[in-house]
Amino acid sequence: MTSTKTDPYAALRYKEFTIFLLLRFAMVFGWSMQFIIIEWEVYSLTKNPLSLGIIGLMEVIPAITMALFAGHVVDQKEKKGLLVKCILGFAVISLGLFLCTLPSITKDISKTTLLYFIYFLVFLGGAVRAFLGPTIFSLLALIVPKKIYPNAATWSSSVWQISSVLGPAVAGFSINWFGVPSSMAVVLFCSVLALLALTQIEKKPILNPKIGEPIMDSLKEGVRFVFTNKTILGALSLDMIAVLFGGAVALLPVFAQDILKVGPQGFGVLRAAPAVGAFLMLILSAYIPFTKNAGIKLLLAVFAFGLCMIVFGLSSVFWISVVALFLSGLFDGISVVIRQTILQLKTPDSMRGRVAAVNSIFVGSSNELGAFESGLTAKLMGTVNAVVFGGVMTLVTVFFTGAVSPTFRKLDLQKDVEDHEKSES
Repeated sequence: MTSTKTDPYAALRYKEFTIFLLLRFAMVFGWSMQFIIIEWEVYSLTKNPLSLGIIGLMEVIPAITMALFAGHVVDQKEKKGLLVKCILGFAVISLGLFLCTLPSITKDISKTTLLYFIYFLVFLGGAVRAFLGPTIFSLLALIVPKKIYPNAATWSSSVWQISSVLGPAVAGFSINWFGVPSSMAVVLFCSVLALLALTQIEKKPILNPKIGEPIMDSLKEGVRFVFTNKTILGALSLDMIAVLFGGAVALLPVFAQDILKVGPQGFGVLRAAPAVGAFLMLILSAYIPFTKNAGIKLLLAVFAFGLCMIVFGLSSVFWISVVALFLSGLFDGISVVIRQTILQLKTPDSMRGRVAAVNSIFVGSSNELGAFESGLTAKLMGTVNAVVFGGVMTLVTVFFTGAVSPTFRKLDLQKDVEDHEKSES
């Protein structure tokens, strides 16, 4: 029998996990597709770029502010039933947005009223998102044995990457070919598909021994666990800093138009390059496990990511910029797999919801603040200097983390995997 150490398809041999991947693809694909469709519709209504920023704000505010409460609820409830409610919530919101795009319904509604209703639905979507992430993270751990976690995290991250890239691309083509209402109908179908897939997954036990624990005690315990666990805190902090300072995505339109002068087609290539690199690495990581010496590998991956950002910022040659972004995605893919494996292996079953919630705050806030930081530093010091500054700050963070946390530097997840294999054999 193939060892789980060398079998790149170990997690896929569990039927419920393959169904879980289909469910996750449908949800992420539908969600990312819906976001692009609504951006298009809102801008068509307002012709105001600020309205696009408000969409993101309406979603991220409830997603972050409700995250800790959502983590508490996830740890207290049965995961399949909670996920059913999340998907139904998404379906209702998608239905509402679908109705907002039908001319036969909206013809007698003022643009302002329609716009506010769309914002309201997006806000509700952010609340659903706060629960969806921790629920999916917790359910994954109940579907496969602990010895399969690294391989399962790789496949789960790969499906997330594929669906989050395909969703916006399909949305663009679908709007052009079929129109906005038909495109929203596809999103509705995705929620139905996810619900059908979920029926094939059995209910899972609640592994939290503190059912009924007061919410404030529960939240404090979750936050305390993350901030006292140097391994998890180090992984989350590295990711947050890399996204906060090292992300050049927000400034790509400036590079495409004013620096590289490659127009919309070149912008599309630049935008796709890191996603292609990340996807390729996520597929390769199923064959090349990163559990051995995971700490140093994560540090090196984030360090290389920072170097790529510096090269991209300094480049005035299009193909060099594309290669730098491609490699940045490649190294980011490594960090995603290692970080997800750390979270799965180092988080107790009773606290998965709360730890995933804290993770969503780190990731959510860093994405939003990263775009703001990029714009602010570009305004203050120029676009090129802003990207180079971000890359340098990423390198400094890696050096600092490695220096002050020798435990993290010496982290080796292979022993955790082997211990789980022994306990389950």
